[in-house]
Amino acid sequence: MTLSQLNYVIAVASSSSMNEASKKLFISQPSISATIRELEEEIGINIFIRSNRGISLTPEGEEFVGYAKQVVTQYELIENKYITGGKIKKRFSVSAQHYAFAVDAFAKMVEEFGMDGYDFAMYETKTYDVIQDVKKFKSEIGILYLNDFNRKIITKLLDENELEFHPLLDCGVYAYMWKKHPLAKKKRVTFDELNSYPCIIFEQGINNSFYFAEEMFSTYQFNQTLRVCDRATGLNLMIGLNAFTVCSGIICEHLNGSEHCAVKLDSEDINTVGYIVRKGMSISPLGQRYIDEISKYKGTQK
Repeated sequence: MTLSQLNYVIAVASSSSMNEASKKLFISQPSISATIRELEEEIGINIFIRSNRGISLTPEGEEFVGYAKQVVTQYELIENKYITGGKIKKRFSVSAQHYAFAVDAFAKMVEEFGMDGYDFAMYETKTYDVIQDVKKFKSEIGILYLNDFNRKIITKLLDENELEFHPLLDCGVYAYMWKKHPLAKKKRVTFDELNSYPCIIFEQGINNSFYFAEEMFSTYQFNQTLRVCDRATGLNLMIGLNAFTVCSGIICEHLNGSEHCAVKLDSEDINTVGYIVRKGMSISPLGQRYIDEISKYKGTQK
């Protein structure tokens, strides 16, 4: 296995075309094809599926490309530091369910390190995509929650994808709503009271499942539901329709504004928010700094 072979695989995977990859690399298509065939024979897996409609990665190939990118990036870092003397940006990315505090912690970390010399990315996305992003090395860290309902299924999925969960925060269950909502001034709110208003649910797409839901009590059938893809839309609907969503109770007013509040749900159930990483992978200094920043929200629920 050579660095050139890894670069060829990455180029083909990113363009989904041998022809396009050959143009980018200024190497003939037959040469790239033969080189990748040799690599596949050496490692004993098919990296790509080849058909009349083009080329695509196999499941094993997706995992291999993730590792290949890490190797090539590390080589580039060494080359720039010890050979060319140049500077290469350090990369760090996070994928998370729709938690304002996860974004807030990311912003504070970026502010601390500054943008010069770094390439940061924050993906606020669906539960299944959080898991896939970490599996495929798109993100070093993923943020999601476990509870008594989803723990067995999510843990099994993490194990199958060679990922592990580390707890960070234990959170109660709250209803997040507009401060002028009819229930906003209550100390506790019941399911029956909430049933008169629309419940906002984050859309999970084709992988929709009670176990992937971001909202606790996903099996509870509210009379009215609204599906959204982003927090901003949800916040606007709370004001426009007296809607609410189920949340952790951690409030970030400087991100979401001061027009919303969290009211404790009449339940003693607990969500454990934590981070996922690949098994056996050491966490980078940037990753550890991000984890430290999120840990500061422990005990800050309203």
